[in-house]
Amino acid sequence: MFAFSLSFFFRCCEENWPEHQNIRSSHHQEAREAQRTIQRSRLPTGAAGSACFSSKMLFPNASTRQLNGTCTSSVDMELFLHYSLIPSLFIILVLSLLQRQEHCRQRDDTSHLLGNHFGMIIPLDFVGTFSNRWSYGVAFGATANKVMFLFSEGYQPLQVPQWAQAFVLLIGGIEVGLSHFPFFACLSSEFRLVSSILGFSYSLTWFAVTVLHITQCPHGQFVGKYETVMFYWPSLLCLAFLLGRFLLMFVKSLRVHLGWELQTEEKPFLEAHQAEHVKQLLRKRPRQERKNSWFQTKIYEWDPCFQFPSRMIGTTVLAFICLYLFIVIEFCIFVCVRDELDVFEGELENYVASVNQTGTLTPVLLQVKELISVIKGVWVVTILPASLTCVSYLFHILACYRKHIKRLWAGDKHFLPLKFHNPSSSESVVAIARYSGWQIAYILWGYLIIHVMQSLCGLVIMYSLVLPVIHNQALKMLRGLGIGTLTISIVLGLMILQVWIAAKFFLQPKMGTTDKQKPLALNNRRAFHNFNYFLFFYNVLLGLGACLSRLLISCILGTWLIARIDRTILQSGYEGADMGFSAWIGMLYVDHYHTNPVLVSFCHILITGHRERRLQQAIKCWYLNQSAGPCISARSRTRWLLLQTLINNPRLVMLRKSRPDRGSQEFTQILLTSSEI
Repeated sequence: MFAFSLSFFFRCCEENWPEHQNIRSSHHQEAREAQRTIQRSRLPTGAAGSACFSSKMLFPNASTRQLNGTCTSSVDMELFLHYSLIPSLFIILVLSLLQRQEHCRQRDDTSHLLGNHFGMIIPLDFVGTFSNRWSYGVAFGATANKVMFLFSEGYQPLQVPQWAQAFVLLIGGIEVGLSHFPFFACLSSEFRLVSSILGFSYSLTWFAVTVLHITQCPHGQFVGKYETVMFYWPSLLCLAFLLGRFLLMFVKSLRVHLGWELQTEEKPFLEAHQAEHVKQLLRKRPRQERKNSWFQTKIYEWDPCFQFPSRMIGTTVLAFICLYLFIVIEFCIFVCVRDELDVFEGELENYVASVNQTGTLTPVLLQVKELISVIKGVWVVTILPASLTCVSYLFHILACYRKHIKRLWAGDKHFLPLKFHNPSSSESVVAIARYSGWQIAYILWGYLIIHVMQSLCGLVIMYSLVLPVIHNQALKMLRGLGIGTLTISIVLGLMILQVWIAAKFFLQPKMGTTDKQKPLALNNRRAFHNFNYFLFFYNVLLGLGACLSRLLISCILGTWLIARIDRTILQSGYEGADMGFSAWIGMLYVDHYHTNPVLVSFCHILITGHRERRLQQAIKCWYLNQSAGPCISARSRTRWLLLQTLINNPRLVMLRKSRPDRGSQEFTQILLTSSEI
């Protein structure tokens, strides 16, 4: 919905902007003259306007935003996205061809679908990749600009009905993925020399086209000066980082190719931090543990035996950049809405001036003008706290991921609802594919909802505390505030008094001196029943306020935590309806089953032992080949002993697992016939 609304917004602004420039400029001039007249008068709205953040100080004027209104760039970024698929597919084919030459015998069983021509390449391992994490994260960051703007500007390569828009967005997502696939494929490819050249060339092309687009039209018609730079500098920074990364890969691979350096080993099955985690489990804990600092206790403690996977790092980097772009887009929308409100304010001021401030609607119009000024000021001021809240959520989600995954490693599932103790395997696999995209969407929508909520809180503060002081009504405001505080204090005091009376007179004494509280055993039952009877009618009225407070607290917490995908905002028993929380749990289980250090260490021991046994057999056979006697492998000796055992005990043939080949069936029939004879 937000993508469609942004598309509609940008389309309307592009269509209506040129024809309304002259009208808006004239209205702005009239509004400025009327505003000077109002400020010279002794009206209360003048103080309110000065207190509610003058628009001249916070925003550029209309002439500044028209700097780039007629600029036409020779580079169409959407058209370039379409044409970038040609070199992208070429790079994919080259890497696939190289993959076939080296790993033709080590392909998966499902790779026969591709024939014997090309090997399947992957952009990155979304489950078990712990190397080059920041490079993958920056590669994800390079896609942020397309993720935010391709769909918001109305990506419609095909004319389809409204119900088929989901398929159009799917096609657009696949196109964006293909256009940026070479970044990830070149980073993860084992053929460093070729992949570094291809990756550097592709990144340089994107960097040059983006710089050309910015230099030709650096300004915009919404924010004003350097609007295009504000939109594209995160992509430029990510592309520059990728250029440096591919250049470093080329230098290292070239030195290896020339023999100046030794080639690094393959990606280890067991990562170093996983091995350290297992060693830490096997060590005895010290009797006196060192004390952590306040930062380590309250905020975050670095763990050298834990690393976030590349998926989490990439999601976080992409979420940061998308959040920044979302704020910029929101600010552009606010600028357009504010211009319309300025025109409306100018018309109100002209009407007030025409009736010489004596009309019957003059007080109402002045209040409306004051409300518009307050809304504009509050909306701008709350951008910073709303953005800081979402940024803190991103860091907090990383901390919660480490805490939850380590609990699952320890076998602790008590922090999960009961229905999530044994999730569906298929849903968990889909969840790890959904998590990254949903996390970004939750952060963006959460920012917007939090911004609206904080703006409403700002309006309440302005109308309850600030504006009464500006309008010389501070004593009335303090009187109302005091009465409200006293009322709430009396209600809370009566509730606390009920608890104190119950603990003092209606509970039996403690059974021991070490007990923290009295036992749940009634005392003075007659007085207790009278106490309940007379408070019954009062608690009916008190329950009304408790119900409203429950609704208010639920709304505040729900909107405040809407961006937290790691925490459900639904009540106990309804967690399954929270699709974001279900995706979080499924992602945790997939990582738990595939990256558990104990499990990976066990598999590493099995693989290492198998390789060592094969190496010993090869060395033994080589030694026997050097001697005069024949070489007898251990497998042949085992088969010979098996045959001798079956001949001596034919009844064991019936207990063996049957094999579908014809030779095994004939051999089994011969043994059974010989046993009958």
